[in-house]
Amino acid sequence: MFRSDGFMPYVVLLALCASLYLPGIAAIPPIDRDEARFAQATRQMIDSHDYVRIRFQDEPRNKKPIGIYWLQAAAVSMSGGSAETAIWPYRLPSCLGATLAVLLTFAAGRRLFDSRRALLGAGLLAASLLLIVEAHQATTDAALLAAALAAQGALGLLYCRPNPVQPPPLWIPIVFWAAQGVGILLKGPIVPAISALTIAGLLAADRNAAWLKGIRPVAGIILATLIVSPWAIAVNRATGGAFFHDAVTEDLLPKLISGQESHGFVPGYYLLLLPLTFWPASAFIGLTLQNAWENRLSRSVRFCLAWIVPSWIMFELVPTKLPHYILPVYPALALLTANAIFAVREGVQAWPRYWPSWLVTIIWAATGVTIIGAIITIPWYLDGAFCPAAVAPAAAAVIFIPLAVWMLTRERPVHSTIIMIVATVLIFGLTLQQVFPNIRSLWLSRMVAGTVRELTSLQDRQFMVASAGYQEPSLVFALGPETQLVSAGEAVSLLAEHPDALVIVDNKSEEEFQKSAAEAGVSVRHIGVIRGFHYTKGRWITLRLYVPSAEPRAQ
Repeated sequence: MFRSDGFMPYVVLLALCASLYLPGIAAIPPIDRDEARFAQATRQMIDSHDYVRIRFQDEPRNKKPIGIYWLQAAAVSMSGGSAETAIWPYRLPSCLGATLAVLLTFAAGRRLFDSRRALLGAGLLAASLLLIVEAHQATTDAALLAAALAAQGALGLLYCRPNPVQPPPLWIPIVFWAAQGVGILLKGPIVPAISALTIAGLLAADRNAAWLKGIRPVAGIILATLIVSPWAIAVNRATGGAFFHDAVTEDLLPKLISGQESHGFVPGYYLLLLPLTFWPASAFIGLTLQNAWENRLSRSVRFCLAWIVPSWIMFELVPTKLPHYILPVYPALALLTANAIFAVREGVQAWPRYWPSWLVTIIWAATGVTIIGAIITIPWYLDGAFCPAAVAPAAAAVIFIPLAVWMLTRERPVHSTIIMIVATVLIFGLTLQQVFPNIRSLWLSRMVAGTVRELTSLQDRQFMVASAGYQEPSLVFALGPETQLVSAGEAVSLLAEHPDALVIVDNKSEEEFQKSAAEAGVSVRHIGVIRGFHYTKGRWITLRLYVPSAEPRAQ
């Protein structure tokens, strides 16, 4: 067995992250809606050589700051490709951000606790379902997690140092404030808010601010400002102040006031999702909470609690909720979980005997069964056929989930945890590479793009493509920024004016499209039909493809 110090844990964690995050990164098509919007905006940034303003087609995207777009543009450039329709280069910053977050969790955790706890905690974070999902999407959250880890790790080292009076090494405040600046460039105030809430929680618990002297706030704020201000000044000038006005009034404030874009949920939402999003580590949540409460006077445990509790309350109280918002507190939760697991192994902590502890295990096992059930039944439901590739992850689940539960019943939580992590690698690695990408009906934009390419090849001409009704960002990414998202009436006008036009009409727009064509006297020819599951709306839709007809329409 390798030692849990030195460089070997980093090698193990890198291998674990590669086995979890690389499968599917190139095979899964662009996901609507956020990922496709981010990727398309980055592609337009590369094409236009405008690395200040953010646009989706002709529309300003004045929501998130520039950080993730720069990272994606750099990844596309370093991958040796241009801004093509391959999605995997745009996902590299998320894959690398998730990996860096896992490594930083170990680096910070070995100083807050010890190397064994840090390694197990980092492994649990790496295998958490929420981080696996975010590592596969070209969005901000995995990269943001790495920035949050750098900031919180530095803050934890500052708080837990043996002699709070002695000035800390200079690199600690530098890392803390640099991470604040990078975090702002990635997603505005999230990282500063988490650090501020952590500090507030520690001050409320300790009634002592002496440890904060080493944070160097004046120099630190200057450093963070120097990181953020060049782009902030440039985008303010380029947009006439519209970026910050829109970002605050149309994105940030609506999230704080009400549930934006139908994402409003009552407090308790993240707690309810915890068994799924923190799976497989959610099996130990009862043990974790008990151990954390009993050891709340430990500075490392107290720091993790101050990291988790105030931020969790904040996310629960904000009306707009999405599952990934809570991700920045998961590293602290993973470290507390590992600490509790080793406490049982070392005989310091008794395995919980009260009946809810087994309820947690039952919920965990049921969650695992639900996940594997979905892996088997979703392809069957959507494509109407059994997916042979689903057999391997299902077999892994059948073998490893009962084995992990059996180890828990024998009070061997470390062995159970290792089995859980191995199970996660086998289940999700195989699913993301072989099952999920091959569900044909799930990827409407891929089907449309394939049909358009086939027609282009057969007829040896370029079409002017427009879509009425079905207007997902993934379609624009698949077909290019010149793809027009139009109404049914505008689709008819396009067919009347351009002989090379090709329009896509969904079933809800079909009646209006035919009525507009009849009223305008435009003759159209139906050349294809595509049926699939529109997952962003949760319903089946039918898309019909039309081109202009040479024959006049009967009046």
